Amino acid sequence: MTLGPLMIDVAGESLDAEDRELLQHPLVGGVILFSRNYTGRAQVTRLVDEIRTLRSPSLLVAVDQEGGRVQRFREDFTPLPPLAWLGQLHESNPEEARRIAGLHARVMATELLDTGVDFSFAPVVDIDYGLCEVIGDRAVHKDPDVVARLGLAYMQGMRQAGMAAVAKHFPGHGGVEGDSHLLLPEDHRSRDELMDDIRPYTTLIDDGLHGVMMAHVRYADVHQSIASMSSYWIRDVLRNELGFAGAVFSDDLSMAGASVVGDVEERARIALQAGADMILICNDRKSVGPVIDALPDYDEPASAARLPALRADRAKYAAAEYGSEEWDTMVAGLSGALAESGFSQGSLV
Repeated sequence: MTLGPLMIDVAGESLDAEDRELLQHPLVGGVILFSRNYTGRAQVTRLVDEIRTLRSPSLLVAVDQEGGRVQRFREDFTPLPPLAWLGQLHESNPEEARRIAGLHARVMATELLDTGVDFSFAPVVDIDYGLCEVIGDRAVHKDPDVVARLGLAYMQGMRQAGMAAVAKHFPGHGGVEGDSHLLLPEDHRSRDELMDDIRPYTTLIDDGLHGVMMAHVRYADVHQSIASMSSYWIRDVLRNELGFAGAVFSDDLSMAGASVVGDVEERARIALQAGADMILICNDRKSVGPVIDALPDYDEPASAARLPALRADRAKYAAAEYGSEEWDTMVAGLSGALAESGFSQGSLV
């Protein structure tokens, strides 16, 4: 059985009968976990193991563990600062900021890999234009070159730990005020103006980026389709112009930003036809069955070939195992850098 194109969520801290039935469907290829699925390391490790034993090859397991306000697993995990802290550090010490970006990523990845999770949807490489509250301190910096340098260091840190990176939100969510969870934002910049947002992706793609998550944003002066459901942005720009050969993820198709194109079944069809390899349906269990029913003839060998590259490299992870002396050193290094910078969770908005 290959990995299907749907990534869905599960209800609680362990799998119920409905979860098990859906996760064994051939069109499902992954699971995304949320804070409600986590009460502790031992519990979530058991949950991930439950998910993995359902099928062979096992489903991909992902989570949003960026740091700052987007860190789904907290208790028994190192508190990670938001990525904007790295940009702030870069102002005074660019070389140290790159080193700490890699360290932040290695700590995040090592701790997740110990629970069996394959990858975090990270790093965020949106540009901080001071406009988009939902992005805010999730963005590294206002300078695209700084975002590219620190995003590259972050991706390389994840790779060193054995985790693939999934950069988001292509081609860029920082230039709009609206929150695509609640509405469809429109960005009226020209294609030339958007090149600053695209620049970090070029840097990461050139170094072997494995995954990209699309933005639920309409760039109305460039193309009328929402980027996450646009063959222009996925095939023409991301794949053909930038040469990206990895896996393309939609953002959550249950978000209001995607709703303007129709019901969830229609959104799923359009996103896959546009070139997405995996589509997310989160916090909307009632829509999963109808989406499965709407895709009876789905068959995309190229996507099935791309998705396994997101699976964690356990051999690399073993080189810095959670709880090891090297892991202790990484955590101490990150904590020391935080203390030296005078960072507190309230110091960045």
